[in-house]
Amino acid sequence: MRHGRFAAIGLILLGAAACRRAESPRSGPALTPTPAATSSRDVHSYGNPEEIRVTHADLDWDVDFDRKVLRGSATLTVKRPARGRSTRLVLDTRALDVSKVEASREGSAWTNSPFSLAPPDKILGSALTVTIPEDATQVRITYATRPEASGLQWLDPPQTAGRKNPFLFTQSQAIHARSWIPIQDTPQVRITYEARVRTPPDLAAVMSAGGNPEGRRGGEYRFAMPQRIPAYLFAIAAGDIGFAPMSRRTGVYAEPSVVAAAAREFEDTEKMMQAAERLYGPYRWERYDILVLPPSFPFGGIRNASSLYRIAWTSRLASGSPGTTAGPVSPPLRIPAGSSSRSPPLRDLACAEWH
Repeated sequence: MRHGRFAAIGLILLGAAACRRAESPRSGPALTPTPAATSSRDVHSYGNPEEIRVTHADLDWDVDFDRKVLRGSATLTVKRPARGRSTRLVLDTRALDVSKVEASREGSAWTNSPFSLAPPDKILGSALTVTIPEDATQVRITYATRPEASGLQWLDPPQTAGRKNPFLFTQSQAIHARSWIPIQDTPQVRITYEARVRTPPDLAAVMSAGGNPEGRRGGEYRFAMPQRIPAYLFAIAAGDIGFAPMSRRTGVYAEPSVVAAAAREFEDTEKMMQAAERLYGPYRWERYDILVLPPSFPFGGIRNASSLYRIAWTSRLASGSPGTTAGPVSPPLRIPAGSSSRSPPLRDLACAEWH
């Protein structure tokens, strides 16, 4: 435990040295951006949060596995700084097909808004610039992703453990959220969100938010994230997904053929949560669930806010996958151990830019 304590403290100090303080992810109304968060422009974002800041997103999508696209809308709540009167909202996009943009003062009456997409940069994508009335507080963008979206990973049935159904998962870090959501894709902007997701009725969807705690099927799912998070922590997965609880606040999502074995492998997650809480205080994200992705998942592990944490896995749970194997004894358990120790500082301290 002593070595673990020193390692965790070292991580916090490195994070403090490398990052600027940004908004807290606690629930509640968005705060006016502080000078520390906006004094340096994020060179990896076209967004203009110093003029108009996105504070909330309402997302509505159809998951089209045949065409490998998400189709729907993103309704963004925006806020100007005190005495701000800007009518120009700039968002990050990459390879999005935007068909319509509307603005509203209270979310009831909508009017079309002029918009333009700048020529794409091969790394940053395209700036979406929208002209809105001075009193507009919401902007609704109707759009579709493209099959080549860098943040969306579409797996064909042979790439899954069950080999019968397709699978979708996302990878938004560092600046890939803009390839599936028109957003201010910079870590200095943290927002809350809600989502409505439609899939084929025999498949399930989960997100980095509360809403489908038992992996139920039905074809339509709703999610809510009340804590503010940066765009790179947005995540969604859809496919043949089952669920196994491990404790009151932890559980495992996985394909049905591996979900029971995954739950056994991660059964000590709650103990790790309690150990982290003894060091850092109560865990504030409500749930800590693990999504075990299909065997073709190419990464070692990705931490997302609240109810979705993803790692690579195969049906050979005892030996791990190439992405997680770090030793001969239960290597995957090291991932939630490290993640739970990093979650407390993530609440109050985060990078304001990737530069």
